[in-house]
Amino acid sequence: MGEKKIVEALISGGKATAGPPLGPALGPLGVNVPAIVGKINELTSQFGGIKVPVKVIVDLETKRFEVEVGTPPTVALIVKELGIEKGSGTPNTQKVGDLTMEQVKKIAAIKMAQSYSKSLEAAVKEVLGVCVSMGVTVEGKEPKTVQKEIAEGRYRELLEA
Repeated sequence: MGEKKIVEALISGGKATAGPPLGPALGPLGVNVPAIVGKINELTSQFGGIKVPVKVIVDLETKRFEVEVGTPPTVALIVKELGIEKGSGTPNTQKVGDLTMEQVKKIAAIKMAQSYSKSLEAAVKEVLGVCVSMGVTVEGKEPKTVQKEIAEGRYRELLEA
């Protein structure tokens, strides 16, 4: 293994191009930029419309590359799920959307890959915490209420499925 160069960028899911920021960073390394762009788009296609952290690791001798895709921030996943532009500036008084528990579970499952959470239930509680700061309700209730209901065992079947 030769010397490695790492290029990191925030890419709109499934929409990487050979233009900036990737092209200018990768071009001078003598690698196949279209192949790298294609790989990034393949790996990020499920995150259409969301900025995703991407890391390209290039072996400067062999010109081989690896692409690592991070997970988008929880806020970005909630925004996409709700189809809104951003969270509330005044989350205590102005609500910007309402998620179902299924949607919360879906976001938590995506985040588990890079979370310190040991269980889906813990990851769901993390997502609910972000909902609080964004002014997002869950099934018409305040996220803190839903967290209490989870502690009482209310959503056990959903979280174990």
